[in-house]
Amino acid sequence: MSISVARETAPSVLIQRRVPFALLALLLIAFVIVPLTGNDYWLNAILIPFLALSLAGLGLNLLTGYTGQTSVGAAGFMAVGAFATYGLLLRLPELGLPVALLGGGLISAVVGFVFGLPSSRIKGFYLMVTTLAAQFFLEWLFVKFPWFYNYGSSGTISAPKLALFGHDLNTPLGRYLLTLSTVLLLTWVAANLVKSQIGRNWMAIRDMDTAAAVIGIPVVRYKHLAFAVSSFYLGIAGALWAFAYLGTASASSFDINRSFQILFIIIIGGMGSIAGNFVGAAFISLLPILLSHAGQALFGGSVDAGQLQNLQKIIFGVLIIVFLIKEPEGLIRLLGNLRERLSHWPLRF
Repeated sequence: MSISVARETAPSVLIQRRVPFALLALLLIAFVIVPLTGNDYWLNAILIPFLALSLAGLGLNLLTGYTGQTSVGAAGFMAVGAFATYGLLLRLPELGLPVALLGGGLISAVVGFVFGLPSSRIKGFYLMVTTLAAQFFLEWLFVKFPWFYNYGSSGTISAPKLALFGHDLNTPLGRYLLTLSTVLLLTWVAANLVKSQIGRNWMAIRDMDTAAAVIGIPVVRYKHLAFAVSSFYLGIAGALWAFAYLGTASASSFDINRSFQILFIIIIGGMGSIAGNFVGAAFISLLPILLSHAGQALFGGSVDAGQLQNLQKIIFGVLIIVFLIKEPEGLIRLLGNLRERLSHWPLRF
């Protein structure tokens, strides 16, 4: 009996030991190897947008993947965080960058809470339409009132001087480390949040809100909380997208296409998964680059950028259909199955 128990528990112990080592290896690569070896192109064009999109996907996943509340207005809440952070840095520069980011996230959380109030009475398709209306309303708001972009004639917001404790962050490496540290901190918070009582209540609501109400979970309160927390994450992701990646942004930088892009991230990566957001964001970020290089190699540059974008949309659409039908848990589930098979190789594959 004891031998069989030991045999059953040994693999799980080994897996638990592997995870910290893998995490330490990733942190070593992210904080040491990448700054030493990465060039400006990799930092500006690949790693920073990948991290910002991962954080945005995490924010939407907390609402859709863990709580089951459909939303297609993620980019609108990203815009709230970007414009709010810009306003705080512009009008209250003494706050500093960390406080301004936090303030932008909190303002986005309040806006998300307000637009999440209808979730107490509607759900599914009707809730999706409500968040779509929020997306278009927020876009219109930031275009209509010049106060949000400091009355500039171009209608854009430009990144103010980014500094932290006297250190200049306006270099590609500085913006990368700022984005990486913020994403790492918020990912750690989210990982602990979904394991807490709040996360368990969210998942109970996702599985069946009626049953959750029967066992005493205040469903309406936790739905509203999910909208607020999700919008907080999206707001900070929007600020990082505007200031660490784009440098200059406008309301059109957070249009409906951005919302669908974030939705694709959690569908392809895996809904209800923390790691799935990073896998989906990596896929979304790297696919256009791979298609561009493949087009250059196969056709010698005869394929223009518009055709490659159309091909990208076709691939995204096909993959979303495949994942929704065959593997709703996304790429992270497929990678988990592959790792499980490799752990038993060559006995089973």
